[in-house]
Amino acid sequence: MSAVWRAKRSLSTTAGDCPRLLRFALHPPKHVEVEFGDGSLYKLQAEYLRVFSPAVDSKIRSIAGQKVIYGRRHVGIMSAEPIGNYGVRLLFDDLHKTGIYTWDYFYYLGSNKFTLMRSYIDTLRKHGLSRDPRSKK
Repeated sequence: MSAVWRAKRSLSTTAGDCPRLLRFALHPPKHVEVEFGDGSLYKLQAEYLRVFSPAVDSKIRSIAGQKVIYGRRHVGIMSAEPIGNYGVRLLFDDLHKTGIYTWDYFYYLGSNKFTLMRSYIDTLRKHGLSRDPRSKK
């Protein structure tokens, strides 16, 4: 298998090419770990998971039609509820709990973590927003 094909496969995340989940571990409040059959092991921080929540109503600000969640640097994960045999619902300490994270989506987030986070930070900077919560006056 060529290196280019492997790289393309790691970026592609259709249901057919996500390896089998071997382990899901919640480490509240900071992160989850997911391990897959291809040897991938991802440590995904609470802020990252909250910002990239698959839920529609994730307390977002729409900027030019783009979903932007900000001020979640210190968010924590309180619990994880199994959903069938395909994913979990995470409950965050900001009371967000409507997103269902499938194993495929965890694989996508893990495989693309640095690119997605860099893009997120660039978007915040571009619009004068911060990862830090707003200070209460």
